[in-house]
Amino acid sequence: MSATKAGMSRNTARKHLRQDDVMDQRRAPHTWRTRKDPLETIWPKAEEMLREAPELEAKALFEHLRQCHPGELKPGLLRTFQRRVRGWRLENGPEKEVFFTQDHTPGKVLAVDWTDMKKLGITIQGRPLEHKLFHAVLPYSNWEWAVRARSESTLSLRCGLKATLGRLGRVPREILSDHSSTATHQLKKGSAKRGFNDEYLGICSHFGLKPRTINVGRPQENGDCESSHGHLKRRIKQHLLLRGSRDFESEEKYDTFLTSVLESANELRSERLGEELAGMREGLVPDLPDYRELMLSVSNNSTIRVRKLVYSVPSRLIGSKLLARIYENRIILFYGAQEVARLPLGSGDCGAVIDFRHLIGHLVRKPGAFAGYRWREELFPAPVYRAAYDHLERKQGMDADRPYLEILKVAADEGQTVVENALEQLLASPKGVVSAKEVRGLLETWQDVERESRERPPLEVDLSSYDELLEHGDEGFEEESSGADVQTPTGEEAA
Repeated sequence: MSATKAGMSRNTARKHLRQDDVMDQRRAPHTWRTRKDPLETIWPKAEEMLREAPELEAKALFEHLRQCHPGELKPGLLRTFQRRVRGWRLENGPEKEVFFTQDHTPGKVLAVDWTDMKKLGITIQGRPLEHKLFHAVLPYSNWEWAVRARSESTLSLRCGLKATLGRLGRVPREILSDHSSTATHQLKKGSAKRGFNDEYLGICSHFGLKPRTINVGRPQENGDCESSHGHLKRRIKQHLLLRGSRDFESEEKYDTFLTSVLESANELRSERLGEELAGMREGLVPDLPDYRELMLSVSNNSTIRVRKLVYSVPSRLIGSKLLARIYENRIILFYGAQEVARLPLGSGDCGAVIDFRHLIGHLVRKPGAFAGYRWREELFPAPVYRAAYDHLERKQGMDADRPYLEILKVAADEGQTVVENALEQLLASPKGVVSAKEVRGLLETWQDVERESRERPPLEVDLSSYDELLEHGDEGFEEESSGADVQTPTGEEAA
């Protein structure tokens, strides 16, 4: 009667009455199978293989077992097998790495690292800009700053730290980095222990920073900076999409764009940044030169050696002792306080950076030196110059050196790019004649055309008839056409 009044099944009411605790409605655990196990024959083999190689993926193992036991496993059992493997891993799988959440102290640590920007496809006037970013992050507030860099060098560290701390206006207590060659070196061959580089310690001492590194092979210990790389690149990519182009007029324009992106990101972190600044050391940030100085001599082959690279210099400097200021992307040479030359900084641990303009005048007078010159390949400043030399070599054989050097002399006098354009046109012409005379002839023709275009008087346009049409409409034209006999001109009249 109670079940009927409550709208409940009599069997359900009977079940509740038989329970000791009326509120306990849990079902008995289901421990029996309702159908035959479809994996019964192959599961022992699969379990054995999982113990031997726990990193095996369930799908790959399933496909392997299907090949070993044809006809015993149907494709539809893949999901069942994956659930079985997942359950086995939960009970018998290997231990996983545990990550421990850290409480960051405001103003204590500045985490630094470099990240490559190749995937974003930044270009300068159509040419790819291969570069990295020196990236610094305050872990407590996630405030960040980044500076464009060519490589993970000590010079880029100088520039990056100078810009970051100058932006903050204060200095934290510690700097955290990984075990890059910029910060550490191997203490003993074959040993895993690494010690700080002297120059790195000097930079830290200059700013009053205590150096600290993560453990070898544990990038997650610098996780705040590592994860911020991806967030920063994603933010930059979104701003590039909003901008509508990844091409910039100059590297300076790109740097300005980066600054705007970072400033907009840091606006959201101003509150916690205030707590960071309150925990930092007050006082002026000491200035740090973003270059390294080196005294060197110019050899009689008009070159200098900076570390492991050879650089050509103007021949007037032969025999001089110069002060080289080595920046992150250039070298400036001084004689006393006077700047005498600027050179692009090369990359790599060997080779040479030879500017043909420094040597071409002497090579034209001594063409026999070209064939055996140690840095001969550096005297082909672009692929089209190499193609021109190969063309001359096929035509003239061993006598190709002198005409090529004469072409290179024209490039030194008139400009490398315009001579490249002339050589491309000459190589593509049916004549196939390549020489300094032909190059100069083309350049003179182009200059004459340009001069004519500049001297041509501007076009005078009389718009009075158009203004009259706008003012009176087509009434006047209709009257003139109606009052005159319309005749079709033929013969000489039409002409």
